[in-house]
Amino acid sequence: MSSSPSARAVGLGFAALGALGFSFKAIFIKAAYAYGVDAETLLALRMGYALPFFIVMGLYIARTEPMRLTRSDKLILVLLGFLGYYASSYLDFLGLRYITASLERLILFLYPTLVLLLSAAFLDKPVRRGMLVPLAICYTGIALAVGHDLQIGGSSVALGCALVFASSLSYASYLMLSGEVVRRLGSTRVTALATGVACALSLGQFFAVRPVVALVQPWQVHALSICMAIFSTVLPIWLVSEAIRRLGAGPASMVGTLGPVFTILLAALILHEPLGLMQLLGAALVVFGVSRLRV
Repeated sequence: MSSSPSARAVGLGFAALGALGFSFKAIFIKAAYAYGVDAETLLALRMGYALPFFIVMGLYIARTEPMRLTRSDKLILVLLGFLGYYASSYLDFLGLRYITASLERLILFLYPTLVLLLSAAFLDKPVRRGMLVPLAICYTGIALAVGHDLQIGGSSVALGCALVFASSLSYASYLMLSGEVVRRLGSTRVTALATGVACALSLGQFFAVRPVVALVQPWQVHALSICMAIFSTVLPIWLVSEAIRRLGAGPASMVGTLGPVFTILLAALILHEPLGLMQLLGAALVVFGVSRLRV
């Protein structure tokens, strides 16, 4: 971690660009759904286009920092790939069929609160008293945002919220389990191998449930999938890693709180999603609550 002003400025820029890239993911998905593609095919396209980049990343780390993986290492990497990049992505794609990109991003953004609660339940790390108020603020904000959309969409919104919440829970489980593995194997190695597993699972799921001809989609779907793979998957992962290296995890994560704000603005500008007072208030509460957490 560098303390020079120029390195910090670059780190802040990387963190902001990473947050912006991740924020575009829901926009790309919603735009692709307009062409009639299903979640399984779209996920396979995203992961298929991202896979070559992660293969290159894995080969690079294997050459520069060779390490022999044990059988238990391989098993935990498969589990991390399933939870962090396959299950969480698939549930998120399914949920976006039913809810707005803005609401999806807010629910996903609850993952730090879930890491806190899961760590208390399974890792014997009790929630400190000072974290109770931020937790309450986060879930009050979600209640406001979800309540607004429930009045409009009813049961379909409830289903979408449940699916995206399950996605956030899956990603939080990945974060909770990955701490020791990342310290031992390195973040780049874990990211490359876990995402590789997720790509294989996503492609395997597609070939199991869809005919190959389903890959024949309008060029717009392929273009959006490529953009999602590069600008909302590969580049943000690298940018955030570089931001953490220059700033440290704390400051980089604080910049990451801009993510929901970016998504709300992009959804209104590009997808023309309605923007109500309760949604804005709920978003403000969630962002503020998460920013006060110390996981």
